[in-house]
Amino acid sequence: MATENKQDAPRSVEDRLKTLYELQTILSEIDRIRNIRGELPLEVKDLQDTIAGLNTRIERYQGDIEDLKIKRTAEQNKIENKKLLIERYRQQLDNVRNNHEFDNLTKEIEYETLEIKLSEKNIGEIEREIDNRQAQIASIQQDIVDQTQILAEKKADLENIVNETRTEEENLIGRAKTLEPGVDDRTLNAFKRIRKNARNGLGIVIVDRNACGGCFNRIPPQKQIEIKMHKKVIVCEYCGRIMIDPELAAAVEESKK
Repeated sequence: MATENKQDAPRSVEDRLKTLYELQTILSEIDRIRNIRGELPLEVKDLQDTIAGLNTRIERYQGDIEDLKIKRTAEQNKIENKKLLIERYRQQLDNVRNNHEFDNLTKEIEYETLEIKLSEKNIGEIEREIDNRQAQIASIQQDIVDQTQILAEKKADLENIVNETRTEEENLIGRAKTLEPGVDDRTLNAFKRIRKNARNGLGIVIVDRNACGGCFNRIPPQKQIEIKMHKKVIVCEYCGRIMIDPELAAAVEESKK
């Protein structure tokens, strides 16, 4: 059987090919199970990142509001100080000794009055900025509520799928691990590397109508003969996948029944 552990004597190429093919069928089934989950794990992660980003934005806007409130207080304090100055200048008007002093005090009052109007304008702009930030926060909070609800639904879907397939996947992973010792490290590592780079996850493929079952390029007759002899591991010169003849693959399938 292909599930035998490594022995001191090296296993034949035929045995290694049969083990690799059986391993491939199990790994393909694991891939199928994981594909059922689809993009859900990535969608869950993206939603979590989105919500974290929205919370960070709220914190930034809240910081902006605090800074704006400090500026507003500074402008309000400035207005109070200006009003005190104006009151003092007006009191001084009652004691002026000439027109020059009167003109200077009048100009100071006008200047401070303009400064008050400028501060009042700044306060109005600041308050509009605060209102704008608060409106943005409210909008973001609603987005968080919506995204959190979607996240909960995605998590529930993912959990249901994982629960439904966990036992089957674990059993398949266990079976795959028992098969790996039946292949020499060099061939096994090559197989895993091919699988990782292959779009469909196939590291070993059946020869189908004189062509590679992975990339469908035609196999030269001499190489087809070598594949049927099972004397060495043959890889496709186009896609690099290991190739196995249909009869040997059928024997593996029959032994699994």
